[in-house]
Amino acid sequence: MIIMAKKAKKTTKAKSKRPTKRGNGSTEKKIEGLATSVVEMAHRQQDPAIAIPTRALSNVAFNEKTRHVEMGENKQSRNFFNYGQAKRFMQTMLVASKCKDLIELGKTASIRQIYYLAKHTIKGTKEKTFDDQSESDPIIEDLEVAIDSLREELHVFASNRGNLAGYITLVDAGSTLDCTAMGSAGYAVPSICEPDVIQFKKCDAKFILHVEKDTVWRRFHEDRFWETHKCIISHGGGQPARGMRRLLRRMHEELKLPVFVLLDNDPWGYYIYSVIKHGSINLAYESRRMAIPDAKFIGVSSFDYDRCDMTDDVKIELDANDVKRAKQIANYPWFASKRPWQREIKKMLSNGFKMEVEAMISKDLSYLTEQYVPMKLKDKKQWLD
Repeated sequence: MIIMAKKAKKTTKAKSKRPTKRGNGSTEKKIEGLATSVVEMAHRQQDPAIAIPTRALSNVAFNEKTRHVEMGENKQSRNFFNYGQAKRFMQTMLVASKCKDLIELGKTASIRQIYYLAKHTIKGTKEKTFDDQSESDPIIEDLEVAIDSLREELHVFASNRGNLAGYITLVDAGSTLDCTAMGSAGYAVPSICEPDVIQFKKCDAKFILHVEKDTVWRRFHEDRFWETHKCIISHGGGQPARGMRRLLRRMHEELKLPVFVLLDNDPWGYYIYSVIKHGSINLAYESRRMAIPDAKFIGVSSFDYDRCDMTDDVKIELDANDVKRAKQIANYPWFASKRPWQREIKKMLSNGFKMEVEAMISKDLSYLTEQYVPMKLKDKKQWLD
């Protein structure tokens, strides 16, 4: 800990000698501040401690003003001289040190690589710093909330998941990419989408259409929906990863693009929309940088079975877990007060079945892209907020 604090002082003097450094100076200073506070406590002969906001449902609330899920003010203290907390205290400082090294080097590492960078046997003992990656992953999240920085700002990334195509030109790590000319796979959205990595060079899109699955996205891409409707199409491979959510938020916020979401007509689809719009309970501390409160759900709706004259072939019977989950979602504070959403969920339960987005393809291969979604975009009365 003392070494890390001393190292921080050297780094401050040497910044001008590293002009190619990609790191977030603010994040680096936060890590230095964490180390310095621990060292100062030790110098005052106090029990070194780290205050970490409690990441639990009991410390999460919905902010009506900002319209996103956010973490409360409850914190827990992680102390060095507490037998039950000493190891996690050491692990927290060790991971912070490794993240600071990454920022100084201008490099990134995966959460798996962080585990290996920090794992070693403590000199003079048989004790390992980490026995398994399941110990290190939560420490990264603890560090995020302790210093109020995104994991991506700590230069830590996860696997890429999600693609987009359409009328936007990006600069990704110095390379200019026209997303109308990225081939059949489109642009693969990286885990780290911060402004120092991705910049928006040009955008002629009128809106963003985000779909749930890559298979559905490929239908839209092959039919060149983005070209016909002058938009951006994206998918998150199910529940979108942090990188996709962050990029959607940035495009919405910085480019003023409306976000429309097309998901399955089931509790899981409703939940994914909830996460995109208001943030997730597990990542409540990141909602203000990822949630898109103005996003609109355009389908698939429980009323579309009759509205689109569907056949019984598209029905998927609800099971007990579906019913239970639907009722839980209906009671989310951000859905409980919205009559349209209550009608939507009630209709699904009364139907007794759910539908996938692909159900629309049963009418015609391109019915989804040429008729269904254009109809939904045109009729605002069908949107769910």
